[in-house]
Amino acid sequence: MTDRRNYVSHSAHWGAFSAAWDGNALDVVPHPADRDPSPILGNLRNALRHPARILRPAVRRSWLERGPGSGPRPLNDEFVEMDWDKILPLAAGELSRVSGEHGPEAVYGGSYGWASAGRFHHALSQVHRFLNVALGGFVRSVHSYSAGASSVIIPRVMGQFESVTRRNITWAQIEEHTDMVLAFGGMAVKNSMIAAGGVTTHIERGAMDRASQRGVAFHLFSPLRDDFPPEARATWHPVQPGTDVAVMLGMAHTLLTENLHDGDFIGRCCEGADVFFAYVLGQTDGVAKTPAWAAELSGVPAQTIAAVARKMVACRSLVTVSHSMQRARYGEQPVWAAMALAAMAGQIGLPGGGYNYSLGAMGHTGRQLNAVPLPTMPQGRNGVANFIPCARVSDMLLSPGQEYDFDGKRMVYPDIRLVYWAGGNPFHHHQDLNRLRRAFSVPETIIVHDNVWTATARSADIVFPATMTLERDDIGAAGTDPRLIAMRTAVAPAGLARDDHDIFADMTDVLGKRDLFTEGRQPREWLEHLYEPTRQALQARGRHAPAFAEFWERGEIELPSEPDDGGVLRAFRADPDGHPMPTPSGRLELGSTTISDFAYEDCRAHPAWFAPDEQPTSKYPLVVVANQPATRLHSQLDFGDYSQAAKIRDREALRIHPLDAAARGIRTGDAVKVFNDRGACLAGALVTDMVMPGVVNLPTGAWYDPVEIDGGSTVCVNGNPNVLTRDIGTSKLAQGCCGQVTIADVAIWEGELPEIRAYGPPPLVSGKDGDLLPGLG
Repeated sequence: MTDRRNYVSHSAHWGAFSAAWDGNALDVVPHPADRDPSPILGNLRNALRHPARILRPAVRRSWLERGPGSGPRPLNDEFVEMDWDKILPLAAGELSRVSGEHGPEAVYGGSYGWASAGRFHHALSQVHRFLNVALGGFVRSVHSYSAGASSVIIPRVMGQFESVTRRNITWAQIEEHTDMVLAFGGMAVKNSMIAAGGVTTHIERGAMDRASQRGVAFHLFSPLRDDFPPEARATWHPVQPGTDVAVMLGMAHTLLTENLHDGDFIGRCCEGADVFFAYVLGQTDGVAKTPAWAAELSGVPAQTIAAVARKMVACRSLVTVSHSMQRARYGEQPVWAAMALAAMAGQIGLPGGGYNYSLGAMGHTGRQLNAVPLPTMPQGRNGVANFIPCARVSDMLLSPGQEYDFDGKRMVYPDIRLVYWAGGNPFHHHQDLNRLRRAFSVPETIIVHDNVWTATARSADIVFPATMTLERDDIGAAGTDPRLIAMRTAVAPAGLARDDHDIFADMTDVLGKRDLFTEGRQPREWLEHLYEPTRQALQARGRHAPAFAEFWERGEIELPSEPDDGGVLRAFRADPDGHPMPTPSGRLELGSTTISDFAYEDCRAHPAWFAPDEQPTSKYPLVVVANQPATRLHSQLDFGDYSQAAKIRDREALRIHPLDAAARGIRTGDAVKVFNDRGACLAGALVTDMVMPGVVNLPTGAWYDPVEIDGGSTVCVNGNPNVLTRDIGTSKLAQGCCGQVTIADVAIWEGELPEIRAYGPPPLVSGKDGDLLPGLG
């Protein structure tokens, strides 16, 4: 038995915990305050010494032999393991060459911020700081795959993204004030188990249970029955994927034609209502957006649409939209239409009422904001102006110099010669992975930091083994969790793995800029430095403000919260002139002259219905919903015990309705092939009525494992749905990702099941012999 004295406090994006290492596995104990801890913690048990770990620095052999720009990068290409004193000058020299010949505009710095809950070892901050110091800048990305469309449309028509999503409706308000919740896309607790920086208590399931018992009516509009936990006792309205906007417009039509909308609120607080109302009534396009019209498109009965609309203005109602709604073509529209519908009900700004984008989509929302600043690693100044929306990586690499539209600007894709990636796996986030593989063959050099051999690491030329979070000290914190966590080391690093910061510090040493990067601080000194603003803010508020040593010994400290006052929306409701919203009109914009002036054909001057431009056909009759997994964070630790326990035939589980399964002779436990014109993957079938007919559900995050079978075609044998999804922007406005839905068909896999190779290293050879290292021996 592990000695309890050896347990250390730590935190992950799926919760705070304590842990102890017994030499073979990790014992994990959730935070004592967390009554509903995430089972994802179970993936940590076998992760630290898994065969997928990268143990030594490595260089692709073909890159060593032929130099930068040596062509395609097969995922099972051979790598040469090297010592740190050889590989660091090699990487530094390549950075110097590319920036010297082409400028820092030729370097793309990729990261996605989910590698660790720590505030210091935050891979995105570290790699950005390094490139800013070492090169003077780099091409960056903006926004996210999760919220790419909403991050653009909400500031245009409502207000600052964080202020209207985070400091708005809380679960406490719902428990006390709300009577009815219209949740488009649902509030699955598998999603709210996740929060950047971690949480010490998961409150969503309990809050929904208490609210439901008080009488709150939760209405779920989704193709998946379990997009709410059972505790919510939600009424499920199965809706055809991509048609939620039609349902919203049908409700708006009911409110308008039955004179149930709040004219006073619209007049005081909204702009462009006349344009939106004319569209709803069909005056602009000849099509009235009636409940019957919406029913024909969505499958939700017209009487249900009208009845829910009437009910929402007769009680305290709340409209929510999940991230999933806007991860599709025209994804801006459900975010905007839901705000317009809530505005017509006139309850925006009321406690527990109105509109809250992404409530329940992650653990950040529905909580009170912290009243003190959190430790934050400074990134320095980026001297490169160019950037891309993060989901346009393949477009950038495949089409340098091509012009494209984004949020009212005419942009140009840069000519990227070197990609530097740390703390992320685009072969999880990105769409059309076969296209991404082609894109990753374009740069002259790819450098990756990772702790495991993901497809991204296998696609690199230079690979640095990074530590896992439990192999280093850090500080864990989230903006809506009232605790600061000392993330203490539980085990020594595996192999020759090093912290990202140490790798960058030594690389800047080679480049003669170490002091600029480290500012003369060791990692422990950085932690103390980053902690100090939080301590001073606590002290200024008269709160207990322990010195760093005391905080570290205790393992955590309490942080005060801002009042649950509804933030800017409640202040705006009370006094629209005194507290205007940061939009062009100072109001909530149901119609936007700014967006109208962009003249985009795929985004109008008001919320609008656009028919999905990829719909089921006789060839591909099923809609694939590629949502977030319940057993891991994105693709992290897919090899972990908890993630693997949910596999079927060792592959990701595909949920299919009994009617669709019967038509194909599929039973639970069968191996199946999911395919369309872009690609194919193998999965294990789970026959269930938790999905509506015509829809199959294959979560993202299974590690990409392409194998050439079926006469030379490439199939991901591990079940990654992003071999099927489209790599196309949501619209010219936001250029967000369209990874949530696509079309495909499913068939029983008749052949022998290929071996899964994703969870081990590529072929490795020792690089100690000089003949393997031209010019370096």
